[in-house]
Amino acid sequence: MDLLEYQGKQLFARHGLRVSSGHAVTTVEDAVSAAEEIGYPVVVKAQVLIGGRGKAGGVKLAAGESELREHATNILGMDIHGHTVRTLWIEHASDIASEYYASVLLDRSAKKPLVMFSVEGGVDIEEVAEKTPEKLIRHHVDPLAGLSRAEAVKIATDGKADADVIDGVADALVALYEVWLEEDATLAEINPLIVTPEREVKALDSKVSLDGNALFRHPENQGLSDSENEDPIERRAKEEGVQYVKLDGDIGILGNGAGLVMSTLDVVAQAGGRPANFLDAGGGSNAEKIKQAVDLLLANDAVKAVLFNIFGGITRCDEVATGLIAAFEDIKPSVPFVVRLDGTNDVEGRRLLQEAALPNVHAAKTMNEAAEMVVALAAGGQG
Repeated sequence: MDLLEYQGKQLFARHGLRVSSGHAVTTVEDAVSAAEEIGYPVVVKAQVLIGGRGKAGGVKLAAGESELREHATNILGMDIHGHTVRTLWIEHASDIASEYYASVLLDRSAKKPLVMFSVEGGVDIEEVAEKTPEKLIRHHVDPLAGLSRAEAVKIATDGKADADVIDGVADALVALYEVWLEEDATLAEINPLIVTPEREVKALDSKVSLDGNALFRHPENQGLSDSENEDPIERRAKEEGVQYVKLDGDIGILGNGAGLVMSTLDVVAQAGGRPANFLDAGGGSNAEKIKQAVDLLLANDAVKAVLFNIFGGITRCDEVATGLIAAFEDIKPSVPFVVRLDGTNDVEGRRLLQEAALPNVHAAKTMNEAAEMVVALAAGGQG
């Protein structure tokens, strides 16, 4: 789950990282009130989960109320690469002497947390890694011991941070690691981590991604992220406890189990098709859940055909068939369905579908046959 800038900064502050004072607002009048409380000059920042805000005009400096009103009016409702700005972060403007970079993430190849630091902040870190790799310090952390302050001091020193802010950078790195660890984050990044003329080290921006599977341990974080810009069908699926992902094709896909779903996506792509969405029905899906899945898949108007690929284990194929029959009675879908059932009670499942004689439902015996059939049907063929 990706967080907006101000939400990430709230987590930073909770763990002792220094951030500028600010307020999240949704109206121009609230922006004015926030600026009066904070004190001018202020920075008006669009809150969206996409890069390039500054180039798009979503970050502006305001020296007084008239400028603030103008910027807030222009930025609220702005479309930035498909994301509508509904929230602004009004922050006291910071004087900047230096811009650094810091992040903590999991290095899956090393199976250890990775702390990265560079004095080349404020730019894409990928560019630094490519052009001047010697300026990017990469330090793996013992996950059982955690990041010690001595390690953080060494990282700052090796990265050639200014001598008088080594301690401040080390404190920021330790706090950032704490955010990553204690909040169950997959990424905690500051770009830039600034040094002010008064030699204070603080986070001017934030990029934080939380592990959605760990949110049950953090009820205080469950309402975060940019839910208003989230796809409404994905939001509905999340509320219903269903694993659903929207894509940009025209074939809906349902499978049971992540591995089977991923394999189905590959097979459909190999057959020349483009999935519009996919849904993992999981293990133990009953008739009601299958009915719910059909409704979610067809909520996407781009879907021209649907592929059900079910391997019966815990999920019995006769239950899937029963759910599909019930769904068709209530939803009356207008697009063709291809159903491939294999495994537990697959013979019974196919018998139920055959006896129901559902309109526009096609049976397939293998994954390849099912994929070729659904691609043809989505293209307007007869399958």
